[in-house]
Amino acid sequence: MRKIKWGVLGTAGIARGQTIPGMRLADNCELYAVAGRNLDKAKDFQKEFGFEKAYGSYEELLADGQVEAVYIPLPNTLHKEWTIRALKAKKHVLCEKPLAPCEAEAKEMIEAAEKNGVFLMEAFAYLHSPIVRVVKTEVEQGSIGKIRYMETAFITSDYKLSNIRMRKETNGGALYDLGCYNVSQILWIFDEEPEKVMAVGDFSDQGIDVCTSGIVTFGSGARAAFTCGMLLETEADKRIDRLQIHGTKGYIRSEAKFNQQGKLSYTICTDGKEVTKEVFAPQNYSLEVAQLGRCITEGEAPHVSKEFTLNLARTMDRLLEAIGYESAQRKIRGR
Repeated sequence: MRKIKWGVLGTAGIARGQTIPGMRLADNCELYAVAGRNLDKAKDFQKEFGFEKAYGSYEELLADGQVEAVYIPLPNTLHKEWTIRALKAKKHVLCEKPLAPCEAEAKEMIEAAEKNGVFLMEAFAYLHSPIVRVVKTEVEQGSIGKIRYMETAFITSDYKLSNIRMRKETNGGALYDLGCYNVSQILWIFDEEPEKVMAVGDFSDQGIDVCTSGIVTFGSGARAAFTCGMLLETEADKRIDRLQIHGTKGYIRSEAKFNQQGKLSYTICTDGKEVTKEVFAPQNYSLEVAQLGRCITEGEAPHVSKEFTLNLARTMDRLLEAIGYESAQRKIRGR
């Protein structure tokens, strides 16, 4: 099996805690290079994870002809610039969610990938999880009949104001950071664009939403509701994850956490009888890295497709507008 030489553009916490450990588990991934704005920090990552090279700037990594694919865990406001620069350098890119703060920027990034003949995939690791696949299969096979209602919640601890999630200039807020999970989960199950969206957000003094609830309505008349928020004990790493899908024949519910690994379960109820089923989920970050690697070497299509990413970006635009969140990027678009 040919291994893809990966570069990591940045030394963010998600890279250290989740994605790089996942990359080490992917059998078609070679940890080749890491770059940071601080060379010493990049060297710390090199020593900790066994990268062959460490660079003190992102430009140096992109100039390395040995790098085939790049993972970008940078703050949301830097996704467009460095994704496009990587694509122009003919690197395949896995960019953290949300890919862009608005549909217009997502389109630019996707067009850059197509122009340069390389893959670009939005990094929603949880969408690669076996539990997501089996729940979607249950729905597609009609196990619970025609969907009438879906509900998803993702509530976490809040953070100190120094955290980029809590600052408007870095596109912080519950809808951007957490709600993209809820909305992506809804769109993944329904596999279509909503006809109507409604949402309300509760904003902090810093101008970011700390709690948002919304309803999306589909052409069939089915509705999906979501709540996302950074509301629990500060810096305590607490969370609430919840999923329910109700159909004409029964329902599915699960409290498996987004990106959770190990033995997970969901409950399906039909004819008044509940059955709990178990699914084993590997480390999801390893799954997304391995999948993009197969796109490069075996011609697979990205699991998180450009069509899905654009549908999500459009829907997020509508929801952000509904709650009155106006980032710098959205102002550029005339919002």
